[in-house]
Amino acid sequence: MNGYMKAAVEEARYGIREGHGGPFGCVIVKDGRIVGRGHNEVIRQNDPTCHGEIMAIKEACKTLGTFDLTGCELYTTAQPCPMCAGAVLWANISKVYYGCNISDTEEIGFRDKKFFSEPFDISEELDRAECLELFREYASLPEKKNY
Repeated sequence: MNGYMKAAVEEARYGIREGHGGPFGCVIVKDGRIVGRGHNEVIRQNDPTCHGEIMAIKEACKTLGTFDLTGCELYTTAQPCPMCAGAVLWANISKVYYGCNISDTEEIGFRDKKFFSEPFDISEELDRAECLELFREYASLPEKKNY
């Protein structure tokens, strides 16, 4: 077994044994060194966004002192859900390795497949003009980061 994936599995095992959440663990690696670790803490923190990848991204950003994880690789026990995939893209992580796929997570009772197969139609545009004004204000700043 790959050493980094082994670390992700160990992270997941710790989380499930402690009752923190599902069997999802993650490590982030930069230049051969683990810079972030995380496991599912949805139950522990009563927060549906506390997936293993999110927790590891937060720790890696803190460790490296940046929100830009260019050059990092992510190892996770399961294929990232859409929320985590979005976070991976926003963080500029260069490569993702996962163990189990979306069908595997469905087999143990998780509903990740739903988010890949059903349309997301619960949103509606509201007060666009006011929000566009906010965007123009931001765009006029001399120094900004578009992340």
